[in-house]
Amino acid sequence: MTGRAEAAIPAAAWTAKDPALDATALIRAYLDAFNRGDRAAMLALLAEDVAHDVNQGGREVGRDAFAAFMARMDRCYRERLVDIVVMAEPSGARAAAEFVVEGAYLATDEGLPEARGQAYRLPAGAFYDIRGGRIARVTMHYNLADWIAQVSAAS
Repeated sequence: MTGRAEAAIPAAAWTAKDPALDATALIRAYLDAFNRGDRAAMLALLAEDVAHDVNQGGREVGRDAFAAFMARMDRCYRERLVDIVVMAEPSGARAAAEFVVEGAYLATDEGLPEARGQAYRLPAGAFYDIRGGRIARVTMHYNLADWIAQVSAAS
């Protein structure tokens, strides 16, 4: 996948005087692309060697691995992030986002309960490393037991 991250972020957001503001704009653009379902824009904001720490799982490395993960997610889930708050430390090298995931479980994901279109609402957080104006690490955290309880109760 190719693309320029800067194309997805308004030019005014790149200040170079405030790295934390730049980091916040980058993460906002990434999350906005997620909500639009614009996977190409999301991938363009990632470093080629992005490290993805899957919630309660392993680490996957590379933009292609991330694209494959997102394809599986899109097959199994329909999600939208709401109540988003983005924070960045002053150097702009690290950022975090807290949000609520509103979703529907569309197709059974391996090792998880059977999907029947169950709705769920789940608080979550993500942590990011930023390098060269791109996201170099995405670490996701949410309560899997809570999600399982929600989709199991809706069965």
